[in-house]
Amino acid sequence: MSASEDRLKDLLVRALAGDAPAYHAFLQELSAHLRAFLRGRLSRLPDEVEDLVQETLLAVHNQRHTYDAGQPLTAWIHAIARYKLVDLLRRRAGRDALNDPLDDEIEVFAASDTAADDARRDLAKLLERLPDRQRLPIIHMKLQGLSVIEAARMTGMSEAAIKVGVHRGLKALAAMIRDER
Repeated sequence: MSASEDRLKDLLVRALAGDAPAYHAFLQELSAHLRAFLRGRLSRLPDEVEDLVQETLLAVHNQRHTYDAGQPLTAWIHAIARYKLVDLLRRRAGRDALNDPLDDEIEVFAASDTAADDARRDLAKLLERLPDRQRLPIIHMKLQGLSVIEAARMTGMSEAAIKVGVHRGLKALAAMIRDER
């Protein structure tokens, strides 16, 4: 065991026995240990380190009665810190998925108004090359937003044929686009 492990473990064991100054010293030393541990894992999110240290300290405090003195203390603490880190990353991933930063996509605003018209013309030319059984389902479902049932009614095709037509048509369009590159 390292000197840090021994010191932290001694402080926690004394704290669990009711030594308040030992608990205060444990929390101070653990804070420094956690900062170093988390800073290495959050190098791209340095502003999150302190919040995660506090969340981990709170979790350690709330779960201190579950610590088995026969086990390494830092392994127990690092497991708690990793769970808190995973929670943070999940929260951020969910939040980031909902928010597309505009500054990364500024070229969208600088694009010409004719780009959409050009894209529509290009798509129309590609769609013309598809047979009706693929083109019509794509137009009705993907471009007009109709359901499978509605597209089947409009074309006189079965629902299964509509689904197959969309699938095969999109696959054919992708191949055409690849071939033109």
